[in-house]
Amino acid sequence: MTLDSPLDEPAYETLARQIHGETLRPGDDGYDEARTIWNAMIDRRPAVIVCPTGAADVMTAVAFAGEHDLPLAVKGGGHNVAGNAVCDDGLTIDLSPLSSVRVDPGERTARVGPGATMADLDHETQAFGLATPAGFNSETGIAGLTLGGGFGWLSRKYGLTIDNLRSVDLVTADGELVHASEDDNPDLFWGVRGGGGNFGVVTAFEFDLHEVGPEILAGLILYPAEDAPEVVRHWRDFVADIPDELTVWVVVLTAPPFPFVPEAYHGSAVVAVVPVYVGDPEDGTALLEPLRSFDDPIADNVEPRSYAAWQQFFDPAYAPGARNYWKSLNFAAFSDETIDACLEYALDRPTPESKFAMAHLGGATTRVPADATAYPHRDTEFVVNAVARWTDPEQDEECIEWAREAHAALAEHSTDGTYVNFVSERTGEERAAYRGNYDRLVELKTAYDPENRFRMNQNVRPKPRT
Repeated sequence: MTLDSPLDEPAYETLARQIHGETLRPGDDGYDEARTIWNAMIDRRPAVIVCPTGAADVMTAVAFAGEHDLPLAVKGGGHNVAGNAVCDDGLTIDLSPLSSVRVDPGERTARVGPGATMADLDHETQAFGLATPAGFNSETGIAGLTLGGGFGWLSRKYGLTIDNLRSVDLVTADGELVHASEDDNPDLFWGVRGGGGNFGVVTAFEFDLHEVGPEILAGLILYPAEDAPEVVRHWRDFVADIPDELTVWVVVLTAPPFPFVPEAYHGSAVVAVVPVYVGDPEDGTALLEPLRSFDDPIADNVEPRSYAAWQQFFDPAYAPGARNYWKSLNFAAFSDETIDACLEYALDRPTPESKFAMAHLGGATTRVPADATAYPHRDTEFVVNAVARWTDPEQDEECIEWAREAHAALAEHSTDGTYVNFVSERTGEERAAYRGNYDRLVELKTAYDPENRFRMNQNVRPKPRT
């Protein structure tokens, strides 16, 4: 332990005796691995890391942090771009040991540990031909994804991840384990569905599952960068009238050296139109014909494929170890002016690893009232995410500025809302993330965490004590 650690030896020994799992300090084997997260920009050193084996360890760790006035961070998958999973000179709870997934195929439900990733969930649920809406990178942690709302390839059909959440078990700021659902602590259940980690540490999630796969129709249709204005407009018009079973996103990126991509385009900027159809593949093939036959694509690998494998398709493009900074906005419509503003930045990315994603959402996600859950963005038809990604720290300023400039240029066209899981700043975008639900979240925060113990997030601050 370092000499300037805020945690003295007797206190640490007390904690280590009470914890059934591992406790790690600087210099211990496993400490650096436990504090390392997906975004390489984040390099924080907690005074102690607790790796719990169950809810009892989480209760002990939360209470201990409160007693010793230690900053407290919670690491699920460690995939949050803002790096809120770890803190300096405080206590980090590393939930990765709690990665179990238990599927009840009869009831079509899954009970999921907070350390599970999307890959863990898909592996278990697809054994029964079931799934729940989640993200687009299999290394993403289920906990952070869910608490922020959660959307992916199944969301137009089945809603957000939180729309399929049945209940949670959660450790509150005073170290108490509570159950929250529509029937038990419904106010808290409302808050965890989009309010982030503001109210406690979830130790178990229960989800509804749906019949999906094992095969879906999915892939990439690639166009050269110079065709971007026509391609993006055609995509915008095409998705205006499609069934919920179909999701189509567009990403401007660097063409990978995959066999289906002509060698002449390897390393060049391309526009990827990405359709995913979760109904009968034959129906999907007919439905996608106008999309696949548009203009003259340079490559097309749309085909029936395993749903679980598709969930991992983009993993190499989002591998851990790179520096990342994201800026995101929501849109109710996508005008020609908006498209032109997007492409100005999409076609001028600061690094080959950077991407500019335009996702079509809508569908079932918009058929829920804005105040039914803490996630307020039910008017969102499109989500834009400027993904700056690089490895050289000397490029930090250039890459961050690119994303910020894109955000500023697009803001006037947007709903003034942003998806909390795509926010890189530690603080400052709470109003955009929570919009009209913010004041209710403040009331809930004041009731459950009046001292703001859980503040390593897009923080909802409790009312000051009087």
